[in-house]
Amino acid sequence: MVTIGIDPVAFTIGTLDVRWYGIMVTLGVLATILVSLREAKRVGFPQDDIYNIALWAIISGILVSRLFHVIDRWDYYVQHPEQLLNFAGLTIYGAVFGAILAIIIYCWIKKLSFWKLGDIVAPGAILGQAIGRVGCLINGCCYGFEDPPAWAGAIIYTHPNHSLFGTPLGVPLLPTAFYHLVWNLVVFGILWSLRRRIKVPGVLFLIYLPLYALGDLTIRSFRVGEPFLFGLQQAQLIGIVVLLITVPWLAVKLWRGRKVS
Repeated sequence: MVTIGIDPVAFTIGTLDVRWYGIMVTLGVLATILVSLREAKRVGFPQDDIYNIALWAIISGILVSRLFHVIDRWDYYVQHPEQLLNFAGLTIYGAVFGAILAIIIYCWIKKLSFWKLGDIVAPGAILGQAIGRVGCLINGCCYGFEDPPAWAGAIIYTHPNHSLFGTPLGVPLLPTAFYHLVWNLVVFGILWSLRRRIKVPGVLFLIYLPLYALGDLTIRSFRVGEPFLFGLQQAQLIGIVVLLITVPWLAVKLWRGRKVS
């Protein structure tokens, strides 16, 4: 059992609260860019394109992430429309899909291979997501059910600012944010070990998406969250769709690659 009493607000500038979550997300973005630059250099992909794509991916990721959050909490925003432009609520899948959309458009305009670029970005992307989950741990969000069994571990939040996310204070909670962190690191390890061995463009990217979705879907079964449709959370539904699309796609790419070789 671990107790976290760290203030989720790292410091304040005037009236602006700078949260550890925002700091970790920023570090995660930087890690994604740095790893992608390294991979681009290894495979001979122009590094200048990585910088350009990163800028548009960040902007698109934030916008789509916010859109997914607003859709997920539509009942709240109908009653509080003044909060629509408040970027306090974001979603992981929205950020991922927003970044992918930006990459697709950039590759289409520049006549670049999306699959090759996807393979370059995939390891850094999941590492960046892992670093972002450190922010979730400090923030007190993404927590699991109360009073978990001893073998599952537990986390207790004690700082008053943790309650801003509805996090119960002083209560043992299933550390699902930590589970997310560990799974993301496992996926990073898998992608990093495969990146030199896989020769078919797009396969590494199509391994990243379903592996992430599988872990996220499973862990969210033990997380506190609001049902979106069919009794499932929005991210769970998205995870199912991702698996239904990417797993057959991956199988086809592997089959075609085997035929070519």
